[in-house]
Amino acid sequence: MNHPVSIIRRFRQTKVVATLGPASSSPEMIRSLFEAGVDVFRLNFSHGSHEDHAARLAAIRAIEAETGRPIAVMADLQGPKLRLGVFAEGSISLTPGQTFRLDLSKEPGDTTRACLPHPEIFAALKPDTNLLLDDGKVRLRVVACSPEHAETVVIAGTKLSDRKGVNVPDVVLPLSPLTAKDRIDLAYALDLGVDWIALSFVQRPEDVTEARRLVGGRAAILSKLEKPQAIHHLDEIVELSDGVMVARGDLGVEMPPEDVPVLQKRIIREARLAGKPVIVATQMLESMITAPAPTRAEASDVATAIFDGADAVMLSAETAAGAYPVEAVSMMDRIARRVEHDPLYRRIMDAQHLDPQETAADAITAAARQIAHTIKAAAIVTFTSSGSTTLRAARERPEMPILCLTASLTASRRLVLAYGVHSVHAPDIANFSEMVQQASQIAFRDGLAQEGQRLVITAGVPFGVPGSTNVLRIAWVEQPGQAAPYSHWHGQENQTPAAGK
Repeated sequence: MNHPVSIIRRFRQTKVVATLGPASSSPEMIRSLFEAGVDVFRLNFSHGSHEDHAARLAAIRAIEAETGRPIAVMADLQGPKLRLGVFAEGSISLTPGQTFRLDLSKEPGDTTRACLPHPEIFAALKPDTNLLLDDGKVRLRVVACSPEHAETVVIAGTKLSDRKGVNVPDVVLPLSPLTAKDRIDLAYALDLGVDWIALSFVQRPEDVTEARRLVGGRAAILSKLEKPQAIHHLDEIVELSDGVMVARGDLGVEMPPEDVPVLQKRIIREARLAGKPVIVATQMLESMITAPAPTRAEASDVATAIFDGADAVMLSAETAAGAYPVEAVSMMDRIARRVEHDPLYRRIMDAQHLDPQETAADAITAAARQIAHTIKAAAIVTFTSSGSTTLRAARERPEMPILCLTASLTASRRLVLAYGVHSVHAPDIANFSEMVQQASQIAFRDGLAQEGQRLVITAGVPFGVPGSTNVLRIAWVEQPGQAAPYSHWHGQENQTPAAGK
């Protein structure tokens, strides 16, 4: 079946991640979001039932089978949510300078005290520790504490109500990022066959190691960087993860707002240096939850993430619960295209090329980008089994698309998240002649190249051996007599390690 090029081809390198929810649950809406530009769908396990997520995933896979395009699906685990108890009157008024007690008693709170049902917080508190409540609208400072309570003084804020969130930015809490709920959700998501698992509230490298043990190679792991403690271990967390997210919501609560833009650039650079996909998320087009167009500041915010070189930008409530989900995706797509076609963007990307590691694979990949630029190739083609060859190419941030050909359906879906990657699940190859023919036919079929244009091809010989990139070829595109068929989506898929491993 031939599919419309307008659906197959994205005319941008930066990917769009969209969250599904009540406003975007029907198969028709999910299809509309895909056609508008969504590359990766996020299932937010903080909301919705398992049945809701299963139905949404089934709709995504139906689109995938119909169009022949791999679609990545991310399961975002809730993580430990720290919240106050309830108040006798539902809410209270506070005065800066007053004392306020937090304790483990489940009695409804009043103007003098509240229940904080998390003994692990009291175990980690010290005098002068700051507590942020209700996304930082209320700030408390600990004066005295024990394993069962904390006496605090109100530094800022005038109102609190039931079950508001609690952030403790100054200490590492003795908490796993995987709660009992998360472990149930994780097992369910893996059984569904999601491609990425997003870990919330990662604090330490050990958190990623624990998750990887539970995932067992059945999905790639994306660490959400939203705690100051994670920034202290940034290099290790990036190294242990398959991808990372700049989760600016909680990061902006627990750190000074002026630090967040700097950290965004630092995290993107560290992830790119390691060859790991990086997503920028939270409040990107927030006003489009209720309005058909974003503010100019929001458009600039999305553009900044793209100028920074992010692999993907993400929509949360805009598509999950907003009134204009398709318009939000279309706007994200338009901003990305506009930025990437600006000469300044290409100058920035070219100025930030990273030194290749002293390996044959890195040397060939860096050379492929340079050659593709010099000869104005239509695309760089990577043949990969594990994903490592393709991720090396994405690390180079080339101006032309990266056509990723892999016999592994698992790898083809995971790699959709990476910068510039047009992922295709294709039959395995046995020799150079097949390699060139397959690359030429699929590049032509998917609208990446026209007859007479050139491709720069990288692969590893012997074929099918992970991490063995050692071949670079230049090929001319010839119009095939018959386009290569899309692979069958319901056969036995190859099992591969997480992308980049």
